[in-house]
Amino acid sequence: MSNTVRTTGTLRSRALASVAAVAIVASGALGATVLQGQHPALAQSAPITVESAQAPASFADVVDKVKPAVVSVRVRTERASFRDGDGPGSRLDELPPQLREFFRRFGENGVPNGPRRGGRGMAQGSGFFISADGYVVTNNHVVDDAKSVEVTTDDGRTLTATVLGTDPKSDLALLKVTEGGPFPYVKLATNAPRVGDWVVAIGNPFGLGGTVTSGIVSARGRDIGAGPYDDFLQIDAPINRGNSGGPTFNLRGEVVGVNTAIASPSGGSVGLAFAIPSQTVQAVVDQLRTNGKVERGYLGLQIQALTPDLAEGLGLKTQKGALVNSAQASTPAAKAGLQAGDVVTSVNGEPISDARELSRKIASLKPGSKVEIGYLRDGGQRTATVELGTLPNETASLQRQDDGRSSLRLGLQLAPGSRIGEEGVAVVAVDPDGPAAQRGISEGDVILEVGGKAVSDPSEVAAGIKAARDEGKKAVVMRVKNRQGTRFVAIGLRDAG
Repeated sequence: MSNTVRTTGTLRSRALASVAAVAIVASGALGATVLQGQHPALAQSAPITVESAQAPASFADVVDKVKPAVVSVRVRTERASFRDGDGPGSRLDELPPQLREFFRRFGENGVPNGPRRGGRGMAQGSGFFISADGYVVTNNHVVDDAKSVEVTTDDGRTLTATVLGTDPKSDLALLKVTEGGPFPYVKLATNAPRVGDWVVAIGNPFGLGGTVTSGIVSARGRDIGAGPYDDFLQIDAPINRGNSGGPTFNLRGEVVGVNTAIASPSGGSVGLAFAIPSQTVQAVVDQLRTNGKVERGYLGLQIQALTPDLAEGLGLKTQKGALVNSAQASTPAAKAGLQAGDVVTSVNGEPISDARELSRKIASLKPGSKVEIGYLRDGGQRTATVELGTLPNETASLQRQDDGRSSLRLGLQLAPGSRIGEEGVAVVAVDPDGPAAQRGISEGDVILEVGGKAVSDPSEVAAGIKAARDEGKKAVVMRVKNRQGTRFVAIGLRDAG
C-alpha cells in the first residue's frame, strides 16, 4: 500500500561498526607492525565510545507543568471542509494550498468521506497558550475558513477564541481568548533540538483531549513538499488526527515544534510525524501578533538546485549554492545586477548550501532589509547589496503553442520561438524515451539558452551542443522556460548523440 502523507490528524552518529581488531606482531626494536594490507591509520584508530545516557524514568514532571497550557480547538465552518477531527471531509481542491501537493504525491488514502449534507463543517485540532493574556498558537489548516472557534482548556472550560491572523505558507495561525484569564502558558525554545533528543507531544487526537505521547527527534530539516519553506522536525512520538497545532516539548518544558503532518499508509501513526520548528513559529507569531499577517523578504529570483551535471556543465567545482534561472524584471535582484546563470553562495556572509536554504533565508528577513548576496559568475566570486522587497502572491504563466519542425537527437521537435511569439526555441514534441524527456523537458517548454548563449533557432541549439562537445565538456546546460518559470537543465553529451 502506498504511503499517505496527511495533516496531523488526517493527513500528517552515524552508527559505526567497530573496525575489526588489527592483529599486531612484535618486531624487535621497531615495535608493532601492521598486518599486510591493513591501512596504518585504521590500525592506530580507536573506536568511538559514548558514555551511556540515562533515559528519563518518567515524563510526569514535565507533563504536570506544561499540560495546563495545552488546549483543544473546535472550529465550525459555513461549508464542509477537510479537517483533523471527526467531522466531514472534503474534496482535494478544498485543502489548504500548501498541503494539496502533499496528497498528490502520496495518495489520498484515509481522507474522510465527502461533505455532509447541509454544508456545515466541523474541525477539531490542538493548540497552546503562549501568553497569560490568551494568545494561542495552532495550525492554519485547523482554523481555515472558520465561522467560529472555541478552545477547551485542560481544566474543562470552553472559551470563545478569535482568529487574529493566519499564514498558509507555514501553516500557522494565532488565536486570542479574551475572557477567563490569566492563563498558564509555555515558551518557545530558542535552540533547535538535536537528533536523538527526547520529546513529549500533547494534543487532542480523535477529539479525546489531553493526550500525551513521547519519542525522540528522529531527523531535522525535512522537506516534505508541503510548502516553499519546508524545514520540519521529524519526530517518532505517536501523532494522530486531531493533534494538528499541538505542541511538542523538550524535557525543559519548552515548545520545540508545532505538530502539523504525519506520513502514514492508513491515516494512523506509524512513527513519522512532522513539526514546525520553534524558531519558525516565533518569527511567524511575532508578525501575526503585530500585523495580523506575515510579510517575507523578496529577491525576485527564480532558482534551482545544482545537480552534478549542472555543476559540471557550468564549470563549477562544487554543488553548493543556488543556481539562478532568472532575475525577474524590476525586482530587487534585477536592480542589483543578478542574472540567469549566477550561483548564489552566501547571504550576509553566511554560506548557502542549496536553493531551499536560500529561499528560507530570504523569507526569514524583513522587507526593506539590506543584504549582501555573494555569488559566482564566470568562475569569479562577486557580491551585490540588495534591498529586499515584499514577497508577492502571484506567479507568471506561459501560454503553450505548437509547431512542427524537427531537430536534433535529443528526442525533441523544435521550432523558432518567434512562431509562437516567444524568444528562444519552442519545444513542440518530445520523445518520452529520449534524453531530453529524462531531464524533464516537456512539450510547450521554450529553450532560451544553450551553453550560456541565447538561441532563437533549432540550428543554434545544435551549434551550442557541438560547441560544448568541442570544449571537452561532459554535459551541455540549457536554460528552459515553462509555465512555472525558468530553470537550467544539463544533458549529458553522450545522451545528445
